[in-house]
Amino acid sequence: MSLLMPKRWKRRKSFKWLTGGIATSGTEVAFGEYGLKAMSNSFVTNRQLESARKVIIRYVRKVGKMWIRVFPAQTITKKPLETKMGKGKGDVDKYAVKVKRGRVLFEISGVDKATALEVFRQAGYKLSVRTRLVEKNEMN
Repeated sequence: MSLLMPKRWKRRKSFKWLTGGIATSGTEVAFGEYGLKAMSNSFVTNRQLESARKVIIRYVRKVGKMWIRVFPAQTITKKPLETKMGKGKGDVDKYAVKVKRGRVLFEISGVDKATALEVFRQAGYKLSVRTRLVEKNEMN
């Protein structure tokens, strides 16, 4: 059982949504000094977020603080392999969040810029979106 999943939900199986557009909220660093910003649109699953969180925690545990700015509340269903068509929608397979271009995914504070750059570079490898480092009062 993953750490990042909803405790309860309104509907067990949801529709898929489109992933286009530009983020209108959550586009600036609000809590920490540095942030990891998405530069493309995609679904990010709870497993990807958990993997990136572990990479960040490895560097920030003793000296800094970390914030996760997105939460995977969307259910993604999948039918079993070699199953005929029909007979309803498949079971819930994973949870995901729709990430639009410009959304800040993670924030950290208490580390220098070189460390933050390395941490977010490695965490970006774990995600299905292109990312870049942003600072607190950076205009982009």
